[in-house]
Amino acid sequence: MNYQLKEVKDAKDGKDFIHLPVKLYKNEKNWIRPLDDDIEKVFDPKRNKFFRNGTATRWLLQDKQGRTVGRIAAFINYNTANKKNDQPTGGIGFFECINDQEAANLLFDTAKDWLSQKDMEAMDGPVNFGDRNENWGLLVEGDYPPNYGMPYHFSYYKDLFENYGFQIYFKQYTYHRKIHSDISVIDDRVYEKAQRIVKDENYHFMHIDKNNFEQYAEEFREIFNKAWAKFVGLGKITQPQAKALIKKLKPIMDPELFWIGYYNKEPVAMFLMLPDLNQIVKHVNGKLDWIGKLKFYYMMKTKKITKAIGTLFGVIPEYQGKGVEAAMVMAFADFVGKKKNFQYTDLEMNWIGDFNPKMMRVAEQVGGKVLKVHHTYRYLFDRNKEFKRMPEH
Repeated sequence: MNYQLKEVKDAKDGKDFIHLPVKLYKNEKNWIRPLDDDIEKVFDPKRNKFFRNGTATRWLLQDKQGRTVGRIAAFINYNTANKKNDQPTGGIGFFECINDQEAANLLFDTAKDWLSQKDMEAMDGPVNFGDRNENWGLLVEGDYPPNYGMPYHFSYYKDLFENYGFQIYFKQYTYHRKIHSDISVIDDRVYEKAQRIVKDENYHFMHIDKNNFEQYAEEFREIFNKAWAKFVGLGKITQPQAKALIKKLKPIMDPELFWIGYYNKEPVAMFLMLPDLNQIVKHVNGKLDWIGKLKFYYMMKTKKITKAIGTLFGVIPEYQGKGVEAAMVMAFADFVGKKKNFQYTDLEMNWIGDFNPKMMRVAEQVGGKVLKVHHTYRYLFDRNKEFKRMPEH
């Protein structure tokens, strides 16, 4: 055998796990080194809530000279392993490897064996031992810098996964739109509906006031629970959870990027965008030490970030299909047009799965164009079992 595996057991192994991509991607201009702590906390039971009802481990792959040439993690979230699956399904992620199928196969086999021993019958990957908005999917199209929290990959990874036998469970599309685009990018039929909404005095769209975060936390909760909870499979969020989330986002949130739509003062729609922190992260070499924090603070205060990430965008069911989505985009565009020196020039909408054609249509109708494509793969351990893609929502 040309390689040997080593389970990550101590701090040195953990450091090797983090540093491998630094070596692999050193000549890739679009790769951005994630913050070391963002990776470490995924595998820290004290900081990752998914360990409460789950388990995870990691391996390093080394060549005959003892050099690390690959890595992989495997994990099980017992809350979701059996949900909406025909078989118990675990996950793999944080895969990095040299361009060698033998090396990749050894990593995949090791993860598969570990999951099998824990009664799993399939594995999805590359995914996160955490929420879907981070470290999820394999980049297969769009050689651009990744958004904060999202992965960047070598093009040959696609072959490594598919040659092993992984099949596409769903595709993830990242849509891009110039913030200063004129209304011609909006679909004509949708534009007509949006115009009726704009002229209806019962509707009102506004960005939040940074002095009233508690109020917006509650409105966020109301809209999320009606528009998204059942689709993302997380269940409804409570008032304390909503407050905690908004409090967590507050240091990086720009109030001018968080819009809420009202009908007769009732919150019915929301468009939450966040500054793309990767435009800062790329300058701190993975570390938020005191120098990194100074750089971070300076760039936030001097408004060096020019890209916004559309994190959540939706309308509660009773108001869908009326043009509310486009009306909100138009309200935002009108605000931007009247504001001098608005710092953001580009908007990327955080990935939308092909299992959600309704949201894909919304992104396209408001002028979004696909910029990046990621794949979430699934591998069934029983190779004779029928493979099924994620059903549409």
